[in-house]
Amino acid sequence: MVTLLILIQLLLVFTLIFIGARIGGIGMGIYGMVGVFLLVFVFGLKPGNIPIDVMLIIVSVITAAASLQAAGGLDYLVHLAAKFLRKHPEHITYYGPLVTWFFCLVAGTAHTSYSLLPIIAEIAKDTKIRPERPLSVATIAASLGITGSPVSAATAAMISSDLLGAKGIELKDIMLVCIPASFIAILVASFVQNHVGKELVDDPEYQRRVKAGLIQPVGECEKTMENEANLHPRAKYSVLAFLAAVLLVVLFGSVPSLRPSFNVDGNIMKLSMPETIEIIMMAMSAVILLVGKAKVGDAVKGNVFGAGMNAMVSIFGIAWMGDTFFNGNLAFFKEHIAGIVTQFPFLFAVALFIMSIMLFSQAATVRTLYPLGIGLGLSPFALIAMFPAVNGYFFIPNYPTEVAAINFDTTGTTRIGRYVLNHSFQLAGFITTFVSIGVGYLIITFLY
Repeated sequence: MVTLLILIQLLLVFTLIFIGARIGGIGMGIYGMVGVFLLVFVFGLKPGNIPIDVMLIIVSVITAAASLQAAGGLDYLVHLAAKFLRKHPEHITYYGPLVTWFFCLVAGTAHTSYSLLPIIAEIAKDTKIRPERPLSVATIAASLGITGSPVSAATAAMISSDLLGAKGIELKDIMLVCIPASFIAILVASFVQNHVGKELVDDPEYQRRVKAGLIQPVGECEKTMENEANLHPRAKYSVLAFLAAVLLVVLFGSVPSLRPSFNVDGNIMKLSMPETIEIIMMAMSAVILLVGKAKVGDAVKGNVFGAGMNAMVSIFGIAWMGDTFFNGNLAFFKEHIAGIVTQFPFLFAVALFIMSIMLFSQAATVRTLYPLGIGLGLSPFALIAMFPAVNGYFFIPNYPTEVAAINFDTTGTTRIGRYVLNHSFQLAGFITTFVSIGVGYLIITFLY
């Protein structure tokens, strides 16, 4: 009877996740909250932990990123990246993904990749390199940049006080493991992808588009060059202010002793890392706007702010529903699957991968499943190594970055296959996932 009841609850959770994902936007958050309502008021489960830290970090980081966008900082960064990539066109399969990864690592959001993908596509085409090769890895690299970024919502979820933060895991631990692991994974995927498919001039779809006159002589790259003269004159100062904020976050995360301590009822309490990120990023938003001479109203009108607020609402509902379900039935999971998962930890990584396909969000996946992993007694360091598994949403080619990459490739080499799942991003996605997790395990074995 208990097992049947839990299966009904699980089916309810998956159904609401599916409906919310299909609706998109804040739909996941809304339907996630429907799940919380049913689990609490109908099934009598105790409400789980509200992901307050994650939500507030999203607000503060997105406010800083949106301010940077309003001041023209994002355009300036893209300008610098374009100049670098154009100087090394023959290595676009390696440099394109690495630049995209670095951008997302620093900014904490994959939305910076939308400005880079058309540049990568056009440089590859002009160099007669199959655009599918760098675009497929760059799209995946954008997601990998989030898992390890000091200012991403997913990393914030990992170090929150009710997840790995409670186990003594600091920001520096996640960065030490995930940054080199993802860097190596991108290099491996780029090497493999550099040998995938026919050369551009021999590709049948490319030849068809050329004969039909579908490929325009002036591509996105040239359009970007035309707009470079319109950069905001003080954009570089806003970039410096944003980078200063990121460096402060890294510094306080790497050296906890630098964070202030307070005497609370006779106990010495150190400022937590989530609070540190929130204070620094929100305060530096003001500096970014001041030095960049940008308007506050422009910050909230940009796509970065809108996407961040969508993410916050989604995490609020979905993560609270997942936490309520798993914590409410933790005794059952400990009794029936704890031994198996402890003996074969990769099964939890598989669960993370599958859940991320449904949630389309690394942070939401972390908040939904990591409480279960902690409750089952998995090593916190093993959970760090598994972090890249939350990037599984490349599996079904309907994520915005994948759709954008397909549309930016005017040659038609980046595409969805006849059977949908045999698309251009599948190989790069699986290579980076396996390699980054494997390298992560090696790092925690030797460092911890």
